[in-house]
Amino acid sequence: MWVRSSMTYRTSFAVTVLGNLLVTGLDFATILLMFSQVDTLGGWSLSEIAFLYGLSATAFGIADLLLGSMDVLGGRIRDGSFDTLLVRPAPVLAQVGADRFALRRLGRISQAVAVLGYALVAVDVDWTVAKVLLVPVMVISGAAIFCALFVAGAAFQFVAQDAAEVQNAFTYGGTTLLQYPPTVFGRDLVRGVTFLVPLAFVNWVPASYVLGRPYPLELPQWTAFAPPLVAAGCCALAGLAWRAGLRSYRSTGS
Repeated sequence: MWVRSSMTYRTSFAVTVLGNLLVTGLDFATILLMFSQVDTLGGWSLSEIAFLYGLSATAFGIADLLLGSMDVLGGRIRDGSFDTLLVRPAPVLAQVGADRFALRRLGRISQAVAVLGYALVAVDVDWTVAKVLLVPVMVISGAAIFCALFVAGAAFQFVAQDAAEVQNAFTYGGTTLLQYPPTVFGRDLVRGVTFLVPLAFVNWVPASYVLGRPYPLELPQWTAFAPPLVAAGCCALAGLAWRAGLRSYRSTGS
C-alpha cells in the first residue's frame, strides 16, 4: 500500500529519491573536504575510508529500507493504535517494519553503492577469492546487524514509549561512526563497539583483513570472517528482546 502510494506521483517520487541521495551524499562530501586539507586521516587514505563508508552506508541503507519505520512504534503505543496490529493475521514485527514504508530510501542505498564502487576500484588491494567473497558477506551481515539494532530499539520502546532518539543514536549514529577508521577514536569507544554493541563487525574488523591493516584491539585474524556469526547472534538477541517487549505490552486502556 505504501509503495503504491509513493508511486502515485512518479515525478515527485523521483525528485524525492534524488533529494535523499543528495542529502545523504553530504556525509561523504564532508570526508572529501577533510581530504582537501590532509593526505590521510588516522593513517587511512581517502580510498580506504571510502571503502569503510561504502560498506557501512550500504549495509545501513538496506536495514533502513526494511525496518527504518520502527521508530513510529513509540507513537503507536502511546495513542493505542498498536492494538490494531495485534488483531491482524500477520506477524506484528512485519507490520511495524512495513508501517509507512518509504521507498525513497533507495536514494541512500544508491549513493552508498556508488561510493563503494569507487572504493573498490580505487583502493590498493591484492584481491584474492576470500577478499572478493568477503565484500558481499560484509554488506549482508552488516545489514542484519543494523536490522537487529532497529528491532532491539523498537523492543525498548515498549518500556520507554518515547525512545526513538535512543534507537537512532545506535542506528544512524552507528553508521556515522563506522564511516571513519577506528584509529581516530579512543580505545574504550572501540572496545564498546566491538564487544558491547558489535558494530565493528559491520566493516572495521573484516575491512582490516581486506585492506591488510592491523585489526582493531589486536583481534585474532579469524575474526574477519566472524560477521555472519555476530549478525546471527545479534538477530537472535533482538528477537528475544522483541518477544519480551511484546509480551509486556498492556495497551493504553482506552
